[in-house]
Amino acid sequence: MPPEGAGAPVADLGALAARVRELADRTGRRVVVGIAGSPGAGKTTLALRLVEALGPDAVHLPMDGFHLANDTLDRLGRHDRKGALDTFDGWGFLALLRRVHAETDHTVYVPSFRREVDEPVAAELAVEPHHAVVVVEGNYLLVDEGPWAQVRDALDDAWFCATPGGERERRLVDRHTRHGRTVEAATAWATEVDGRNAVLIESTRDRADLVVSGELAPAAG
Repeated sequence: MPPEGAGAPVADLGALAARVRELADRTGRRVVVGIAGSPGAGKTTLALRLVEALGPDAVHLPMDGFHLANDTLDRLGRHDRKGALDTFDGWGFLALLRRVHAETDHTVYVPSFRREVDEPVAAELAVEPHHAVVVVEGNYLLVDEGPWAQVRDALDDAWFCATPGGERERRLVDRHTRHGRTVEAATAWATEVDGRNAVLIESTRDRADLVVSGELAPAAG
């Protein structure tokens, strides 16, 4: 399906929340909304604001909990490009999305990712039976290879969070310096590692149902 509003990404949080509510009402079951986008695009901020706007029946599920552990990355020789497609457990993430759809009568526990320790944390988050909307966000939700090719079909609505490259890089340098890197090292990682990953991620934009701005207007009321 071609993305809606490809020329002018949607920037109205109220309209986005209304879209999700209408989808949940129409299907009459738990829905999973996916927000893809490049590093620094604002996916997490968008997901958290959307969940807040939707209220207590919505929950945030980040893909970052499926980072491979640092010891595993060391063993595989991939630690120097952490965040690339093959540094995540794609099959595990796909299995979780299928569980979230199918298992609505009990709690489904979800791993999170703690930047202060740079590691995933098992079962820190929870999708409860009352959660009618699960907002998933991550870089690779729309990639068409390996297990990721099946993730798209596990989403009831797929969005792409679009933010200009210069702003994304600024955010990334700020993020990396706040978590201990020098400005030089942060800039190198943002341009070389994150930038390389962004080339793949930006190419998946056309697989989204909706293109959303990384800079949202506040919801009315």
